[in-house]
Amino acid sequence: MSEFKIQEPLVAEGSDIEAKSLQAIETEAAGYPKFLELDDGQREVVKRQIHATTCFSEVLNNIYFSQNAVPKIKELLADGAAIVVDTNMIKSGLSDFYTSKHSNQVICYVNEPDIYEEAKKLGSTRSYAAVKKAIEEDLDRPLILACGNAPTFLYSAIKTLIESGRRVDNVAILAFPVGFINVVESKEYTRSFMDYYGVEGIIMQGRYGASTLVVSALHAIYRLIDK
Repeated sequence: MSEFKIQEPLVAEGSDIEAKSLQAIETEAAGYPKFLELDDGQREVVKRQIHATTCFSEVLNNIYFSQNAVPKIKELLADGAAIVVDTNMIKSGLSDFYTSKHSNQVICYVNEPDIYEEAKKLGSTRSYAAVKKAIEEDLDRPLILACGNAPTFLYSAIKTLIESGRRVDNVAILAFPVGFINVVESKEYTRSFMDYYGVEGIIMQGRYGASTLVVSALHAIYRLIDK
């Protein structure tokens, strides 16, 4: 056996790694017809999602953008919209630099004591009860509803938006739940709601998804605000 030698990384600086990664992603993604159909803002979102997962086909074959999704989400973030999320993983993953700079309160009630009781009463998941509470707390302020795990979040959000009678022109949805039960159906339902009510958003269709995809999409759009 030859002698083991300690090595240093070929690229050591974080900024260099990121720049080279995004350059490599853009080069490889150009081989996918779907990537060439996207506009510049959509490509930035897709590149960040691929950067977070290394999954080209899964992202590009399943991503759906409503007509003005990226500009609308960009506008809402810049205007201080609250971001209601279904997992604390998303809340922890979002950059404090961006959320503080644009006064975006990130709300996740899933672990609140009253939510446990409300979920029992409703016979639902905590995510279902948590987003219902978040929407009902303030029926006027702009909202970004971001789901990376629990499809029940989407059903509850849509029901609460409709039954509360609140305006939806200052709401956007990121629907990226992952899994096997209710996942595909929840995304199809969300798209139907968006189409019917004219709500902008991004959906990762099919079973694929993740909280990391929500974070990477929002970070990509935050970067577009200052461009």
